[in-house]
Amino acid sequence: MEMIKATRPAMPDYGEYVKEIASIWETGVMTNNGDKVRRFRELLSEYLQIKNIDLFVNGHSSMVIALQALQLEGEVITSPFTFVSTTNAIVQSGLTPVFGDVDDSYNLSPESIESLITDKTCAIVTPHIFGIPCDIESIERIAEIYDLKVLYDGAQAFGTNINGNSIGRYGDITMFSFHAIKVFNSIEGGMLTYRDESLHRQFELYRNFGITYGESSSDVEVVGMNAKMNEFQAAMGIVNLPLHKNEVKKRKRIAQIYCERLKDITGINPYDYKLNIDYNYAYFPIKVTEEFGITRNELWEKLKEYGIGTRKLYDKLTCDYCYYKDRNYVRKTKYADKIKDITLDLPIYGTLTEKEVEYICDTIKKVGKANAFRNKPA
Repeated sequence: MEMIKATRPAMPDYGEYVKEIASIWETGVMTNNGDKVRRFRELLSEYLQIKNIDLFVNGHSSMVIALQALQLEGEVITSPFTFVSTTNAIVQSGLTPVFGDVDDSYNLSPESIESLITDKTCAIVTPHIFGIPCDIESIERIAEIYDLKVLYDGAQAFGTNINGNSIGRYGDITMFSFHAIKVFNSIEGGMLTYRDESLHRQFELYRNFGITYGESSSDVEVVGMNAKMNEFQAAMGIVNLPLHKNEVKKRKRIAQIYCERLKDITGINPYDYKLNIDYNYAYFPIKVTEEFGITRNELWEKLKEYGIGTRKLYDKLTCDYCYYKDRNYVRKTKYADKIKDITLDLPIYGTLTEKEVEYICDTIKKVGKANAFRNKPA
């Protein structure tokens, strides 16, 4: 059997993409807020039912710009169980990360947030990790009490809804990534959704070097960057967007098979999906506990031997990377320190077949049985 990859990008029909980009050769416009970027933005606004949307070259630039546009100062409470981009964006923006703990949803714990608030705290910046929403109701209650800004890193959460509402409707700002391996992609790309429509001008400035244009000359108002989405990215987004719901539908079916086949395997614990949430099934994380007989790392190695690619997301907390670990940042990460050692992401993408999913589950069960008594005394 060919190696089952941990992830694969969702791609449109080749001919459809070529057809969409053909007009770029006619207009000669490849960037600088061209027709396709504007059209892509309109399609996304309609699709998500969100008015305030801006597009960028990638998700990370989007988050940096969001933080800088709000002109925050001080400490930001955040999750260490995430891709390093979240922490990098905070530090790049001149802010001090304060690392909270996570709960069983893999997300930042509201109780941890409240215990870490000081007079220096200005915001909560946290991911919806694996496309699983944070406890938004509790986080926004805390933010209101302490007058804090809330920025969600929704890089992995495009298409996730709570009670029928897009995840992008919550917080002061939500960032989305359209990187190639996301459920929905525009090759690369980023998006901000936001409450305060006056932020639009700031975002336009920051993504285009801070330049303002007058009738006879230009000027620079802020220290911006080049973070404009280009026409080729937008074209990919335009042709991929109509396919998104079907991609999520396929992933949901895969998740259902996983849940059914793994539920009786001792020591393998999938996430407990909630009925009021429409997930995008960006990832399928499991916790591999000691009852399984072997560690997460050993299972990862064993599955490779059987031709199954999985990912150890995230086996190192961001506060433990060499750049951050000796900087004396405040951390309260007791459960996160455990979660990082037991979480494994199983393959999930639209082109994964049911037969392959069943093979993965059967292999996990076989490996578990073979090691069931390894740690028991003779």
